Amino acid sequence: MPPLFISTMRTVVPLVAGWLLSLAAWAGFSIESEKVISAVTLVLALAYYVLFRLLEALGTKLRGNSLQRVAGLLLGWARPPAYPDSRGALPPVTRAYGGEPRIG
Repeated sequence: MPPLFISTMRTVVPLVAGWLLSLAAWAGFSIESEKVISAVTLVLALAYYVLFRLLEALGTKLRGNSLQRVAGLLLGWARPPAYPDSRGALPPVTRAYGGEPRIG
């Protein structure tokens, strides 16, 4: 699966989860401020992502595939995206003048 799709899923799922959690948090409350609702949704989405990302990292350190897999699935994909090695893709940058760059 392409890394872009995986990273998109791992971004969208926490946002949707934060939105659903904020809906559940506001059940029974009447809040008219859209700014407060937006802020709570953002905080819940961030907390959701950080919690499951930390659990995923903990599962990696403990070498336990089940914790890593469950936390990853709750983030939208069982594993973080793997990007191809880009070292050596472009030649190194060299200076046009042998010394320090000149200004003016």
